[in-house]
Amino acid sequence: MNILQKFEAKHLAQLKANSKAIPAFSPGDTVKVNMKISEGTGKDARERIQAYEGVCIARKGTDKDANASFTVRKISYGEGVERVFPLFSPRIDSIELVRRGSVRRAKLYYLRDRQGKSARIAERTTGHSLVEDEATLAAATEAKAAKKSNKKTKAEKDARKAAKK
Repeated sequence: MNILQKFEAKHLAQLKANSKAIPAFSPGDTVKVNMKISEGTGKDARERIQAYEGVCIARKGTDKDANASFTVRKISYGEGVERVFPLFSPRIDSIELVRRGSVRRAKLYYLRDRQGKSARIAERTTGHSLVEDEATLAAATEAKAAKKSNKKTKAEKDARKAAKK
């Protein structure tokens, strides 16, 4: 490991410690990037959060790279707007994953030439899901398994016991 690699590794560790959790997203996914925007200078300076939502069309670098970035494309008033965000920028307040897209390319630059329905991306329904709570997922799988075996779930049994009392 040379000096530059050591410096980058140390810098990346600091960036990861200071930054919030970054969701695992890939090109084709719709993301909402909340940016810190400073308005004014001096005493009148104010900071606000501005949301930028669009389709991630490219990622450069990995999560282990301090210089990693991603490109988000959105349509604003009929015009296509692309913005490149550094992944570990201190200006990024948060990144939210809105929906997952099913694509077969790493770079979706072909979307620049498309309009309307041909620019749409199909939603990915398998693999990673947007389930926030693992308890909800566990309850859903338990209910599905109980339905298959025609047995009552634990929650249904508890509800019946409470109703009898």
